[in-house]
Amino acid sequence: MTTLAQTEKTMWDKPVKEAAESLTDAELNERYKAGEDRIVTESNREKIPNFVKALDKKDYMQVRPFYQRRSRWDAKRQSRLIESFIMNIPVPPLFLYEKDYNKYEVMDGQQRITSLKSFYAGEFKLTGLEIWKELNGRTYSTLPSLVRSGLDRRSISYIVVLRESTPDEEDAVFLRQTVFARLNTGGVILEHQEIRNSLFQGPFNDLLIELSKANDFRDAFGLPRYTQEEEEPNAPIKGETMYQKMEDTEAVLRFFALRHVEHYTRGMHGFLDLYMARARAFSEADLDALRRLYLDTLSLAAQLYGPLVFRPYRTETNDWAARAHKAFYDAVMIGLSSVLDHKQELLAKRESVIESTKQLFQENEPGTFTGRGNTKADIKERIQKYEAMIRGIV
Repeated sequence: MTTLAQTEKTMWDKPVKEAAESLTDAELNERYKAGEDRIVTESNREKIPNFVKALDKKDYMQVRPFYQRRSRWDAKRQSRLIESFIMNIPVPPLFLYEKDYNKYEVMDGQQRITSLKSFYAGEFKLTGLEIWKELNGRTYSTLPSLVRSGLDRRSISYIVVLRESTPDEEDAVFLRQTVFARLNTGGVILEHQEIRNSLFQGPFNDLLIELSKANDFRDAFGLPRYTQEEEEPNAPIKGETMYQKMEDTEAVLRFFALRHVEHYTRGMHGFLDLYMARARAFSEADLDALRRLYLDTLSLAAQLYGPLVFRPYRTETNDWAARAHKAFYDAVMIGLSSVLDHKQELLAKRESVIESTKQLFQENEPGTFTGRGNTKADIKERIQKYEAMIRGIV
């Protein structure tokens, strides 16, 4: 039986709003007339110095880079943004969400905002400029006076998504997500978990990041072990694609969400979004329970399988895959989380667990445990088959 935190037991009581299969033209016109799923915006322009100064106002603008650990803008890219303003090249507008009257959350443009703020604070020197090469090595305060005045005359534009776009808080989150997902942030397309990391900031999101740092998790997926250097703003990007795209934190989220596979809807990414949206209601007690559940399950998996953990068995070559696989990780983690009370018995039968896992792959169609299908039925099948196997041992 799935172990749930207290609030998880009621998190699906509110019905999930599903799109209608079809509507008549009259119904579609009524939906449009009612303003449903229509965004209300306003556009603004402000001189860069005034904009940068306003950032210091308390609660005025929430500028928390959604990359934080995965920062992609180095000094060269920041410098090219400044060069664009100096040359008066059009820069895409920022997108803000109005949380409250005159209080904003940055939906798109954190890197541009932090680059401007850092440059005006003298925190980096221009580098890698191609048109204004002569300015390389200059800070804001050491720019030639006319160039500095020209930069100060430039404006930054921003579009605000107003609160009246939707009255329902959950709908508002997904409306912001739709806008966010369709924006091209400074030329870098955002991954699904990067968007979640921005829109669903809070204790549960912090827990996902915390758990993705666990040694057993990093070892299983071939990621370097966590060090404090990762928290540095200008830390070098790790070579692993999984880390860069925040698929590590998404893997932790998959464990929590897919324990609720009976409520699976909207496809994998849509369901993960929905779980995160509702996880905002989790209490500290809920988070503590989920933390213990995840770490205890991860530890059991690592002890049972050792270096083979989360690696599918390849029947065509009679060996284990070279790398962990997310879909098999889902099945193992969720299956083991339901038998934690039998930890010692399972560890005593470790060889039997490994042989039974091998047999599980031999008895099922190729792709059953490697995510070839991501329908609700596919996900349920691989979770249930693994759980049945592990329960058969205990």
